[in-house]
Amino acid sequence: MKPHDLPHTVAELSRYPSAPQVRPLADILPDDPLLMMGAGPVPIPDAVARANSVVINHLGATMSTIISQVKEMARYVFQTRSDWVLGVAGPGSAAMEMAICNLVEPGTKVLCVRNGFFSGRMGEMARRLGAEVVDFDVSANTAASAADIERALDEHRPRCLTIVQGETSNTVFNRELPAIAKAAKARGCLVIVDAVCTLSTMPLEMDAWQIDAVITGGQKGLASIPGVSLIAFSNDAWAAIDARQTLNTHWCLDARLAENFWHKGGYHYTAPVSGVLALHEALRLVCAETLPVRFERHARCSLALQRSIEAMGLPLYTPPQARLNSVIGITVPSGIANTQVCAHISSRYHVEISGSFGLPIVRIGQMGEQCRAHNLFRTVHALGSTMRDLGAKVDLPTGMAELENCLQGAREV
Repeated sequence: MKPHDLPHTVAELSRYPSAPQVRPLADILPDDPLLMMGAGPVPIPDAVARANSVVINHLGATMSTIISQVKEMARYVFQTRSDWVLGVAGPGSAAMEMAICNLVEPGTKVLCVRNGFFSGRMGEMARRLGAEVVDFDVSANTAASAADIERALDEHRPRCLTIVQGETSNTVFNRELPAIAKAAKARGCLVIVDAVCTLSTMPLEMDAWQIDAVITGGQKGLASIPGVSLIAFSNDAWAAIDARQTLNTHWCLDARLAENFWHKGGYHYTAPVSGVLALHEALRLVCAETLPVRFERHARCSLALQRSIEAMGLPLYTPPQARLNSVIGITVPSGIANTQVCAHISSRYHVEISGSFGLPIVRIGQMGEQCRAHNLFRTVHALGSTMRDLGAKVDLPTGMAELENCLQGAREV
């Protein structure tokens, strides 16, 4: 090859700026890794981490087997017999948008049950599609009432209803979701549920509760990596998707295009292979543990954490009747900012917890691998020590003792 045959001359390439010189990750990450105890992402098991390091052909026979198993295991976790389980190359919010953009068209009336930030996001997504959105605002620190929602359904006659099972922004649990979903379906309304922080941490029965679309992220209850999510549509929802006449504005999130990969072994786009393998292993571990055992573990650990925090002298933000087990909200003592607490517990004790969305609280997750005794003891000690370091009066020994008492005998945790 002659010099003039090259695509660029040396003189042309010399005009490129110097490449940046950055430190390798080994020099950036702390020697003692942070324990991830916030509202997500959560620690991942070794099997999930190993799977996430593998790349295979996204259209090969091995991938086809993996996809088939992911769907089978997901049906168990969603508690559905529906064939319409799909993976989403994106966070839980992408799965949320997939549910909305496939079931909501311009002019569709949507009743958005709004407990906080994430439930409100579903309404925002619907508005951007040209839907007629009616916000049903639930009072702070309370769960949605089935009776109130029924009256709103009768008044507005929506085509779709959106609701979260657990609102992570303010730690509220919509415990009347089964009755709400059934009431909506009885009125011909499609029900879309955000179960990002609750799926596999507490009961959710898609078929029995008559839910039409359930979305979840990988990085919370399933204890997988962020960026790969799951969605399940009911047969009624899929019939609505098949019957729609308007073009879906989201090419990447079009469920009928995604069906080509997830159900026909064809091409949609290059799947996040490593993430799907990680999701496979996370679902396998859920199935091996079984849902009843997993639910009991989450409930036991969350209750122990709640009682420990209260015994320490710190109030929980949400009252028991509306309290979410998956993410615990703790009111920060007067004179201390939640940002101070999060920064101090991270830098001093290498435990990561979450702030809030404008509320005077910090949040501790109880999802997946967070619900282990050694993680609870380290987190409670770090939280109590942080509060003392920042000048708050807390009874750390009593809090630790209460945690010990609540978990005593639970050796499998």
